[in-house]
Amino acid sequence: MTLAAPDRLQISRSRSCACQVCAAPAERFLSVGGSDYFRCPRCDARFLDPSRHPKPEAERAQYLLHRNDPDDPRYRRFLAQVADPLLARLAPRSRGLDFGCGPGPALAAMLREAGHEVALYDPVFVPDPAPLARDHDFVTCTEVAEHFHHPAREFERLRRLVRPGGWLAVMTRFAPGDADFARWAYRRDPTHVAFYGEATFRHLAEAWGWSCEVPGPDVALLQRPDAGAGT
Repeated sequence: MTLAAPDRLQISRSRSCACQVCAAPAERFLSVGGSDYFRCPRCDARFLDPSRHPKPEAERAQYLLHRNDPDDPRYRRFLAQVADPLLARLAPRSRGLDFGCGPGPALAAMLREAGHEVALYDPVFVPDPAPLARDHDFVTCTEVAEHFHHPAREFERLRRLVRPGGWLAVMTRFAPGDADFARWAYRRDPTHVAFYGEATFRHLAEAWGWSCEVPGPDVALLQRPDAGAGT
């Protein structure tokens, strides 16, 4: 199948740069729509050339198009992919943070209904820095990591927000193989600039001395060791 002219695919490995997740040398593996994408052979992260990142005002305009209604049963079923396995691992009345909660914090509502306390933070919609000054029993990052312009910095911030024994729950679409990446609908969202796979989160967990579980497609649960058992 031939792609339309704006999305014509070109494979190249003539350029490299540091991986935005683990800093290993990453290779340019395709150009599509005038933009270059890089892949890391160490952690399997893929990312857009930083020079092509959208501007903050363009990102905000795109975010305002999202309709994430906390009362929408279909949206709740979608979020249950991460909520259900996380809830199965949390102690009663845990205290957490919904990082990147967006304008309709449906996941926080679901976790609160299960008896947990959930603070909110979003750089656009809930820019209250107070929850970032303390650690939490759990931190959720749902449909957020693909927007990270500086993944290594953001994942390090998330790591520091989880207290010993706590959980970091990430949900993001795991990247397909190279042959399907150009046509992947998730890539076409102009605010999606970083992409990951199961190997990415297992690499992060190993680097941090944490454990990692992948309970289903597109969900990674990373647990920090209890105090005295690791970092």
